[in-house]
Amino acid sequence: MKLLHLIFALLFCSVTAQKTLPFDTLKLKDAKDMLVDDYGNLYIYKNKEFSFTKYDSLGRQLGKMMLTVPYKVQTVQNPLSVPLFSENAQEMKFVDQNLNEIQRVDFRQKFGFIKMAYAEDLQQIWLLDDSTKRLIQYNFRNDNTINSYPFDASFDDLMDLLVYENKVYILTRNHIRVFTLKFEKIFEAPVENGKRFRRENETILVITNNSVLQYIPEKEMVKIFDDPDVQIVDKNVLSYFEIKANNLYLYSLEKARGTTPENEPEPLQKATEKDVEKSAEKPAEASSQEQKLEQKTQEIESKNPAESSLRKLMDESSEVQAAGV
Repeated sequence: MKLLHLIFALLFCSVTAQKTLPFDTLKLKDAKDMLVDDYGNLYIYKNKEFSFTKYDSLGRQLGKMMLTVPYKVQTVQNPLSVPLFSENAQEMKFVDQNLNEIQRVDFRQKFGFIKMAYAEDLQQIWLLDDSTKRLIQYNFRNDNTINSYPFDASFDDLMDLLVYENKVYILTRNHIRVFTLKFEKIFEAPVENGKRFRRENETILVITNNSVLQYIPEKEMVKIFDDPDVQIVDKNVLSYFEIKANNLYLYSLEKARGTTPENEPEPLQKATEKDVEKSAEKPAEASSQEQKLEQKTQEIESKNPAESSLRKLMDESSEVQAAGV
């Protein structure tokens, strides 16, 4: 019976444990930021030496840039065109899948002081001009200003900017604020150590130092991943990634959600009486299945003790697991 409990423990641990990726800890040391594209490639930015390096999931280097001033990497969701903005250099550059520069946009000749830039696509950039207090929609392909909106928001401690469906998302280190293009605030919430936005179709996410938050439009921020001991966290469409003690860990989306059930949004409908009855029946069913398994094990041992091997017990435990224990 002790062996049986050990098998169940091993099965449970194999389902819930995170996966450690074989990544050289020296490559992760001193990392200021980490981003992951949807192909599983990692991008490590080190502010100490102003380097931006791309690796595959096994830690093999695919490209590297040495920068002269700090740059903010906006997103790597399209690895063929990765945008980087520098407030110091007053420019935005785009790099390809090998981190070779393919485009550079200089803001100094045409605008005042750009505090933050957001590349909406391969043609348009949204700019927050701190000198004129305006939000500017700029087509850099044609060198043409499309629209300009008065936007006298506080730019102190600004971390990121996102414009989507005529809404302006402002992220500071301690707050998220959502405005209309007419500078009407429609949402505000506190955020701890905010870093950047991530948009997945219609879903707006906020990446912080050790968590991922989801914006519920005009209602609340919901924490969908959290690890207080982590150094850096990011996600792609399949998994969450984190750097902890210079090691790289991966969590699948479903398993990670199971680690923080208290942070998931509450259901819209209350449980019905039938649901309560079904939930009450589950412990009884589980107990009955466990008794059947124990009885089956005893029968095998009584017939031939030599046959009660680990493999047979694993087969029996798999049947019980399939039955819903």
